[in-house]
Amino acid sequence: QVQLVESGGGLVQPGGSLRLSCAASINMFNIYNMTWYRWAPGKQLELVATITSSGDTTYRDSVKGRFTISRDNAKKTVSLQMNSLKAEDTAVYYCNRHGSGAFIWGQGTQVTVSP
Repeated sequence: QVQLVESGGGLVQPGGSLRLSCAASINMFNIYNMTWYRWAPGKQLELVATITSSGDTTYRDSVKGRFTISRDNAKKTVSLQMNSLKAEDTAVYYCNRHGSGAFIWGQGTQVTVSP
């Protein structure tokens, strides 16, 4: 059974940093393109960053230069380093397979950026 477990969220002041981690119990994890998403109340689910099976990365414009996505195929983890955090980054962050055929969603991890 596929399981995604996100961790690393918390309360941080503007300008601060957090590192999110996603542990994936997925067979053949290395073949999947993985994405970090976020959801904030009143907003639609947003794609934050994607890393392909070959390690190529893409980011939404608002996080470019501040966030870095990475993966460790041996440990079956995907990480999101978030620097220079802003209030508008406040959301619940989820990881999942990119595109169609999403796995069952994990519980997410709450990120709150506030003075």
